[in-house]
Amino acid sequence: MKREIRIFFTALMFFTRIPCPKWSDHSPEYLTKSSRYFPLVGFIVGAIGALIYYLSAFVFPHSIAILLSMVATILTTGAFHEDGLSDVCDGFGGGWTKESILRIMKDSRVGAFGVIGLICIFSLKFATLYDIDRRQIPFALITGHALSRFAASTLLFTLDYVREDADSKAKPAAHRMSGISLFAGACFGILPLLMFWNVYIFLLLIPVFAARWYLSRYYVKWIGGQTGDCGGATQQICEVVFYLSFIALWKFI
Repeated sequence: MKREIRIFFTALMFFTRIPCPKWSDHSPEYLTKSSRYFPLVGFIVGAIGALIYYLSAFVFPHSIAILLSMVATILTTGAFHEDGLSDVCDGFGGGWTKESILRIMKDSRVGAFGVIGLICIFSLKFATLYDIDRRQIPFALITGHALSRFAASTLLFTLDYVREDADSKAKPAAHRMSGISLFAGACFGILPLLMFWNVYIFLLLIPVFAARWYLSRYYVKWIGGQTGDCGGATQQICEVVFYLSFIALWKFI
């Protein structure tokens, strides 16, 4: 149990800026196993966004409350996944070979494709959340963050990590996911759907994992596997797909 707690705090420290106990670190041994807790970290990030939205809605208009919740989640993670999305947009948008794509993604500078990608994802995220029933937004935030991180983490179960640089901090976290970790991640990522008390909500798994499947095929086609940036991009896209599908589903139930 103590070991699992340390693995969880390793995941929390790696993927967020939430203060963790001093005995937590980025030990490769624990980072390798931390993928099982990625969706739980997403649950926590979504809960912070939901809390900020709920409190802000008492004081500010609906639109501002949504923006503040988005800012809260970005500050909580240090824009970890958003950075991955911008790198993927730059790499796949500007590169034509595996080598050039990986080189561009490693560049710390953000190019035109990255900026456009971030504008699109933030605009879609705001627009979709704005159109979701206000009473459902806190639950949608929590579930969207948890489920999208589970979808992204499954890349570790099916795809190889393609970067060869041994000093990469993300390499241990991108290690192949075990079946036990996959099952644990599924519990943390899918069970939040139960908060809606509606069996039809599980239909949203279809578009989310369809998006994940398409992205995984795209990554394999161009670079032969995945990187940490691919995981971040997948999380962001699957989160927006969840919100879009949520709106579409609610029109028919």
